[in-house]
Amino acid sequence: MAGPGMCHDVEGRKKDSIYHQIKDFLDKGETLAVATIVSTKGSTPREVGAKMVVTAWGEILGTIGGGCGEADVKREAIEVIRTRQPRTVRVDLLDDIASDSPAVCGGIMNVFIEPWWNEEGGRR
Repeated sequence: MAGPGMCHDVEGRKKDSIYHQIKDFLDKGETLAVATIVSTKGSTPREVGAKMVVTAWGEILGTIGGGCGEADVKREAIEVIRTRQPRTVRVDLLDDIASDSPAVCGGIMNVFIEPWWNEEGGRR
């Protein structure tokens, strides 16, 4: 029988969800950044609420849509981990259509990035 916070498949095997991976990083004393799309305008690769977790060395869990916009958020997330100060990043996907850039979706998304770390006596 599954306990609180445990995920198992139909055959009872433990699943390795993104939440389990986050817990493992936090339990090891790592600081992470959680990036969440908080608003969009126009066409964007992901919807409001989509999340991506970034580690201090740039590993990502999940996605907010890939491409140049995700790379920009990843760079900002590493800075958020360093400073432990949250911030919102505006990702502009309105590049000139003639540029043949894969970043041309036609929209804008705002992404809130917050640091997560495990403090003594509780998780932030």
